[in-house]
Amino acid sequence: MADTLNPAQLEAVHHLAGPCLVLAGAGSGKTRVITHKIARLLQHGLEPKQIAAITFTNKAAQEMRERAKGLVGARAARDLVVSTFHSLGVRLLREDGARLGLKAQFSILDSDDVLGVLRDIGGSTDNKTARQWQWTISLWKNQGLNSSTAMAAAQNAEEEVAARVMRLYEERLSAYQAVDFDDLIGLPLKLLQTDEEARRKWQETFRHVLVDEYQDTNSVQYELLKALVDHPDDRLRGHFTAVGDDDQSIYGWRGATIENLRRLPEDFTQLKIIPLEQNYRSTGAILRAANNVIAANPKIFEKKLWSEFGDGEPVRLVECDGEEHEAERAVAFIQSIRAQGGAELKFADFAILYRANHQARVFEQKLRAAQIPYKVSGGQSFFDRAEIKDLCAWLRLLVNQDDDPAFLRAVTTPKRGIGHQTLAALGEFAGKWKLSMFEALFAESLPTALNRKAIDSLHEFGRYVNEFEYRARHTSGNEDARALLLEWLTDIGYEKHLHDGEDSEKLAAARWNNVIDFVDWVARRCGGEITQEGGTFESEKKTVLEVAQSISVIISLAERGTEQDVVTLSTLHASKGLEWPHVVLAGVNEGLLPFRSEDEDMTAERLEEERRLMYVGITRARRTLAVSVLRRRKRGRETVQAAPSRFIAEMKLHESATKEDPRERLKKLRAQLAARSGQAAG
Repeated sequence: MADTLNPAQLEAVHHLAGPCLVLAGAGSGKTRVITHKIARLLQHGLEPKQIAAITFTNKAAQEMRERAKGLVGARAARDLVVSTFHSLGVRLLREDGARLGLKAQFSILDSDDVLGVLRDIGGSTDNKTARQWQWTISLWKNQGLNSSTAMAAAQNAEEEVAARVMRLYEERLSAYQAVDFDDLIGLPLKLLQTDEEARRKWQETFRHVLVDEYQDTNSVQYELLKALVDHPDDRLRGHFTAVGDDDQSIYGWRGATIENLRRLPEDFTQLKIIPLEQNYRSTGAILRAANNVIAANPKIFEKKLWSEFGDGEPVRLVECDGEEHEAERAVAFIQSIRAQGGAELKFADFAILYRANHQARVFEQKLRAAQIPYKVSGGQSFFDRAEIKDLCAWLRLLVNQDDDPAFLRAVTTPKRGIGHQTLAALGEFAGKWKLSMFEALFAESLPTALNRKAIDSLHEFGRYVNEFEYRARHTSGNEDARALLLEWLTDIGYEKHLHDGEDSEKLAAARWNNVIDFVDWVARRCGGEITQEGGTFESEKKTVLEVAQSISVIISLAERGTEQDVVTLSTLHASKGLEWPHVVLAGVNEGLLPFRSEDEDMTAERLEEERRLMYVGITRARRTLAVSVLRRRKRGRETVQAAPSRFIAEMKLHESATKEDPRERLKKLRAQLAARSGQAAG
């Protein structure tokens, strides 16, 4: 172990006596520290199932489990609790949600479902208004507010309306026996805060908690961590390791708060703080630019990155006349480096990063013209396609028959002669008797609301769902699950539905291929096989119903797709955690980065977060970094003069590395040679 870890990493791994904050600078080997610490905890006598490692994406969780497997073996790695915050929340609620009045088979609504519910209860057909409500309610939930406390805190009439919508939304979720993504953190926290027996159980279950990307946690996630580790026994209190970097806190707009880093030493006075400053990614010139920029932000904890890779190429400042010229120069940058680097340089070694999605379009045009393959990170997810959402609605209905949004999508996709008038009457009847729409299908008094033909069609649908649910509950394993799912698609005529709905046979066939991919994806999980970038991982076999239960969480946090040899176009936010040998940082101008709309005042907090975003962009580069600045840029339909970002001056690109006395350099080289000779002789 000591051979692969530097002194600061070793200190973090060996600190087991209490709370630990590892300040992991960009490229400083944080995953290595977490996995080695897991191995150390196992050596120290903990059982694998007593260790919880929490990440923000499924991909990060799978990578961590695979890295741990290399250190501790397959059996121990399988029993570790390595999951996202949301998956951990699902586990707590599946086991103990009944203590909060939630049945075990609750549904998890995705973003589109939530939007539909908000439109309905708010009486609005305007997506923009409903999205604003959705955004506001999510932010309030991430701050630990409910509709009552949000109403008390409302600053204006718009927020008062949103708080009233939130109250109706809470009632609707309760009726549907459903939760949204924010509830997967908020409800487990409520469980641990209000139920002492449950709190003791989960504190005993997890004897050490490790949190990756700690700077991305919001207020509720911090309180959840606290509730898990705030053991009444002082010897067991605060056994956690938080790994994060205050300089990479860039998600304030979605509730993440840098205050969580400030609160740790206040709430846990025995906290050990260990900075990781050695960078294993970038050259000296790139790190110097990054350190110079971030130095302008006030510091919570001191930290300065350095590496042993030498100074490398200077960071290039590329001045461009406008967006088209910028894209042409980015293409030229890629072509010239590939010409110098030879055959071993791949397109996948390059990334173009920018602040806002709209900046991608002109780069796409120029890359296509140059016949350079590319992908736009953050494009439409496989799981956002209409055909996949159709099938997920069916699977959600199997899990929770109170889930009215899933019922409405399943009963109308494919169409089966059940029209909107029938569904409106059914909905009115269900509301009157406080039933879910599925429950209402079999109510004895339904003939008072609907005619016999409509009831027969609804009964046929209801019987099929019940039969499918029974078979899904008893079917596991890859082949059996696949056979059941294909039979279901045949029964409901889904392939014909796709062909009837598309003018193009080619497009219909492509959508059907997506459906088959999804079936294979679910079936592999039923067989205990999980495929992510980087390999295939083994898990327990599950029934189709068990996979359906957690499907919303799996797909919302999944990064799907295989490694391709293409240039990456990405927003800065989406680039965090990634790295490339060669990076173009585009549009580094005032108004773009830092981003500022015309009617907005730039607060100190906003500017600091934008500066951290610049720092993240710089530290994605390993060998070369080109920073491009526009002389003129488009704003709406007009072209305006553009000023370089203040971050350009802060990079201090004119400063070279500190000059070293040649005699001192020679002395060091001789010492290194002597040391190597000594090792060879030994």
